[in-house]
Amino acid sequence: MHRALGLLLLVASLGGGWLWIDYRDFERTPLQLPANGAIYVLPPGGSAGSLAGDLVAAGYLPARREPYLRWMAWTSGRAGQLKAGEYRLAPGLTASELLDLLVSGKVVQYPLTIVEGWTFRQLREAMREHEALRRTLEGLDDAAVMALIGRPGEHPEGRFFPDTYHFPRGTTDADFLARAHKRMATVLDEAWRARVAGLPLKDPYQALVLASIVEKESSIAAERPQIAGVFVRRLQKGMKLQADPTVIYGLGEGFDGNLRRSDLEADTPYNSYTRTGLPPTPICLPSRAAIQAAVSPAGGSELYFVAKGDGSHHFSASLDEHQRAVNQYQRKRTSTP
Repeated sequence: MHRALGLLLLVASLGGGWLWIDYRDFERTPLQLPANGAIYVLPPGGSAGSLAGDLVAAGYLPARREPYLRWMAWTSGRAGQLKAGEYRLAPGLTASELLDLLVSGKVVQYPLTIVEGWTFRQLREAMREHEALRRTLEGLDDAAVMALIGRPGEHPEGRFFPDTYHFPRGTTDADFLARAHKRMATVLDEAWRARVAGLPLKDPYQALVLASIVEKESSIAAERPQIAGVFVRRLQKGMKLQADPTVIYGLGEGFDGNLRRSDLEADTPYNSYTRTGLPPTPICLPSRAAIQAAVSPAGGSELYFVAKGDGSHHFSASLDEHQRAVNQYQRKRTSTP
């Protein structure tokens, strides 16, 4: 009897020792992830038990070691701290590191770049095509979209700051827009408070309108203050801005890529060849650089500029000089300011 009991104790001791050794090996051994890692989604309400089962089903954890993961989660206190979401599992990740990751809530972040100079229509299309955004704006017109993000009655053009934003899967397109709107409001407010004196602009919105025109007129950052300076002096003198991009914006989807003289003569609220002053709204989503140029334009006497064909512009103070520049650089093209 004593001998049998001793044998049982010995077997139990050996078995327990083996389990402990195996558990310690489990702690050190990385999960069996693919060479390029994997994506794991812990759903709301997911537990350490469901996590362990998912890892076994995916082949990342041997079935015999599933209880080890449950034990590790519960004894470390992490079982009740797991946060739902989509996680990127890197090769070499151990079970303990996985639990730390799921406790941290550092879910996969997806980027979407709002490009400088985009229109609001282009922004809506980019959101519609992004696979990680949850679409809630389908079928809504622009006015309804603005109301949904808490800005009823506000025209959307120009109101969203161009930048690269990161967000987890399932973020709504409305939340994404609200974030970009708040960022633009902050940038514009800061720029307006730092504006130079004497601008022919009555409020930050007019600065935004001017910035959008500057944005579309040149992609060369160094030229933007000069271009803004030309438009500011024209506004001060009561001259028409004569900016092609405003005309193009007014044509909308009817623009075929070729701006004709008849387009310049066709009056719309955005035709700065037929109307003085700024157009009623921005014509695109301007960058920080364009906004800063609008509120801090370069000084000088230039009232005209013409594209040179290499992306840069020739600036002129007199109409005669401007016409010579047009003849030199754009002989057969209708001139811009």
